[in-house]
Amino acid sequence: MLIGGVAPGVAAAEERSEKSQSSVAESVLERFTLAYSLQPGEKIRYEVTHQAKTKTRIRGAEEVSQVHTISQRHWDVLPSSTDGEMTFEHTVDSVEMTQQQGEEDEIRWDSQSGNEPPSVFSLVAEQMGKKLATVTINTHGHEIKREDHAGSKASLGMGTLTLQLPEEPVAIGQSWTVPHEVKARLENGEIKIIKIQERYTLEKVQTGVANLSLRSEPLTPMRDESVRAQVVQQLSNGEIRFDIDNGRMLSKQLDWDETVIGFQGPNSLMEYRARMTEQLVDDVQRTAKRN
Repeated sequence: MLIGGVAPGVAAAEERSEKSQSSVAESVLERFTLAYSLQPGEKIRYEVTHQAKTKTRIRGAEEVSQVHTISQRHWDVLPSSTDGEMTFEHTVDSVEMTQQQGEEDEIRWDSQSGNEPPSVFSLVAEQMGKKLATVTINTHGHEIKREDHAGSKASLGMGTLTLQLPEEPVAIGQSWTVPHEVKARLENGEIKIIKIQERYTLEKVQTGVANLSLRSEPLTPMRDESVRAQVVQQLSNGEIRFDIDNGRMLSKQLDWDETVIGFQGPNSLMEYRARMTEQLVDDVQRTAKRN
């Protein structure tokens, strides 16, 4: 008897062959280990640019605020007594800041200008050149220990200082997720915990550099638009380049493009457009030899 014009024995053999070929294909998929490799004595420098525009309309009154910041920061990598762990001190060296609120005059300040900072930037000015945190991570970028010395821990969706890398080697197209929580205040004053996960996907690997995509995915339903308006700055999509050979991030770009309608009444509106880029500065300095 023929099944679809093919004898049963032949059909079964072909099915086994297809499964075998699929299994072999999966087994030979090249997998890549993404891991940090920071050497004691290194001074790793990054330039971070953040620009954002927020437009709100409440009861017919519209206001636009804009910020633009360029900062230079670095990590001083310290000796570590534990295998598989790395410790670094995070310092912001300089910053150029611009802020404009509604119809008010634009406020500018460059920390290297020698000028007194406007009051709105006074807290930032106090942090220049100081250790903001001492952080210990494992090879996957997970924080083992963190001591904050100064400054705010607000992330604006930028996450932690390091990437949360997968614990196992990954193939191109494979994803992993990192959960975290943000807080939002309800109209009655209560605090609501919003669960979010960041989904990373390995898109491609070329000449030792892994290209990753990142997408924030809310897990907690947000039926109240006033809650969503507080959370959108924590939701970002972006691209990351990670140096597999040298074990560090080369660049990151995160984008926000959100519109919330009805967050303060039926005719209210909030639009949030922003971009954050972080770029490794090439002239990495080392004050001690690699082990």
